[in-house]
Amino acid sequence: MLALFLRDIRLSIRAGGGALIGVIFFLAVIVTIPFGVGPDLNLLARIGPAILWIAALLACLLGLDRLFQADREDGSLDLLVLNGDRHMLALTVLTKCLAHWAGSVLPLVVAAPLLGLFMNMEPLGIGATALTLLIGTPAITFIGAAGAAVAVALPRGGLLISVLVLPLTIPVLIFGVSASYGAVADPAPFLQPFLILAALTLFLAVIGPLAAALALRHGTD
Repeated sequence: MLALFLRDIRLSIRAGGGALIGVIFFLAVIVTIPFGVGPDLNLLARIGPAILWIAALLACLLGLDRLFQADREDGSLDLLVLNGDRHMLALTVLTKCLAHWAGSVLPLVVAAPLLGLFMNMEPLGIGATALTLLIGTPAITFIGAAGAAVAVALPRGGLLISVLVLPLTIPVLIFGVSASYGAVADPAPFLQPFLILAALTLFLAVIGPLAAALALRHGTD
């Protein structure tokens, strides 16, 4: 599993600079928002957590089509499916999800505090948003693994993955934004939505790889 993890990280770095593309897209969304809503700094500070979360969500969707694509092209995906039982395949998918998150999504989390300055956010709000992104973005990857497994053999699968995955990520987005707002708005709670967000990530860490393993095995059959 460790060898597979390191291999997938190396592939994500070599294959077109996926992490760099995601960060550039993340930056492009954040920079264009002030032009759309105007120069009201108070408004930008209020909507900052939501904009960071939406931009991170869209950036996460960019690279999901590459999650299993390289393995399918070189034939290793068939070996992974045929040489293990359902639970072993699910563990393999979990490892690939963690490698994809570390190589492509973690740089977005690292860049989020800097981009929060563009939105005139308070330091506490920037820290809370970065923390919720750190906890919540793995859930997007786990959901995306199931969508990527369904669309791995289809032409233009990247668009289909976005259509399948985006509605399922709404709960993660809701609780991530709620926790980010709760850190800076006194009446709104922080701990409760943050714990629900963490619970969603743990739940999807089990369900997502299992669903992806079933989809891969069914596609091979």
